[in-house]
Amino acid sequence: MEFTPLATGLLGAILFCFLIQLYFSLFVHLRLAKVPVQTTINQTFAPISIVICARNEATNLREFLPSILEQNYPTFEVIVVNDRSWDGTREVLEAYAKKYPQLKLVHVADGGKFMAGKKFAVTMGIKAAGYDWLVFTDADCKPNSPNWLAGMQQPEDAGKEIVLGYSPYLKAKGLLNSLIRFETFFTALNYLSFALKGMPYMGVGRNMAYNKALFFKNKGFATHMHIPSGDDDLFVNANATRSNTTIRINPETIVWSEPKRTWAAYLTQKNRHYGAGKMYKAKHKFILSSQIIAQFLYYALTIVAVCIKETQLIAATIFVLSLSIRSLVYPRLLKRLSCAGLRWWFPILDILLFIFLVFNGILSIFVKKVQWK
Repeated sequence: MEFTPLATGLLGAILFCFLIQLYFSLFVHLRLAKVPVQTTINQTFAPISIVICARNEATNLREFLPSILEQNYPTFEVIVVNDRSWDGTREVLEAYAKKYPQLKLVHVADGGKFMAGKKFAVTMGIKAAGYDWLVFTDADCKPNSPNWLAGMQQPEDAGKEIVLGYSPYLKAKGLLNSLIRFETFFTALNYLSFALKGMPYMGVGRNMAYNKALFFKNKGFATHMHIPSGDDDLFVNANATRSNTTIRINPETIVWSEPKRTWAAYLTQKNRHYGAGKMYKAKHKFILSSQIIAQFLYYALTIVAVCIKETQLIAATIFVLSLSIRSLVYPRLLKRLSCAGLRWWFPILDILLFIFLVFNGILSIFVKKVQWK
């Protein structure tokens, strides 16, 4: 059967996008399925400072802070930075401080010069830290185990200065929650897999750790202090290397987080994250953009091809092959990253996530003003 130049070009483009998709699935993401799960505890137990920033988090602190203060670890402190809260956060923290001597409070006063957002609060927490190894999480987060801190301690290899953890969202009813959890899974799968590949490019502040000396040696957030978000991913993007970064995916090192409850809140959150992504290193932006663009073109061109009689059979065959491969790879990874319940909905969520990412990318062009809280 002979194809017209248009049909040949269309099928060639679909095949090219399919091969890019295959590269990410089999040669990047599948690494995470093959890496052994680390034991959570080594025998060093060096002192640790946990840093948490809270802005109007009274309710979450009441619910989640005890699980952090009661970690099974010999020597640690918990520094909570109260960033200009007015909802009773200060009173909640002061009550806990009377019960837990390892809790240290830092209060950011309200005022014009303190409007730099979360990065200023994080910096204040780091300056207040009494120990060299810093572990970060948020006020709405709960460790999966009392051994979380033991798993996030500084590796025995002194060259490892950054530890990237994993923080999925809690399960709730509804499509929004499923999409949030699935998107978080894919984000984590990407940054954890690329870290294993020797190209760490981001982490999440809900569960990560690094050396205090690394922070001050590289002048903290100085290069991106003007960006409202990025206290986590931009810091990792600027300072992580093949040799100084490792990951933790043991179930005991997972930190669960409260998901957004409305579409508006979720879109605002993702737009804030998208703004930070513009500051990534050029090579990271190229790789991540290629991943999204190839996926977009793959779906768009496949839809066109199946509507043309000359190309529909081959396009449909490639689509079935792609879906079969991805359905073998990703449900296995969903289970490994504590999202096993989503694996039955993988094909649908995969398409919905792609549509959402395109929509959010377009929305971010028009929505410029973002802030922490």
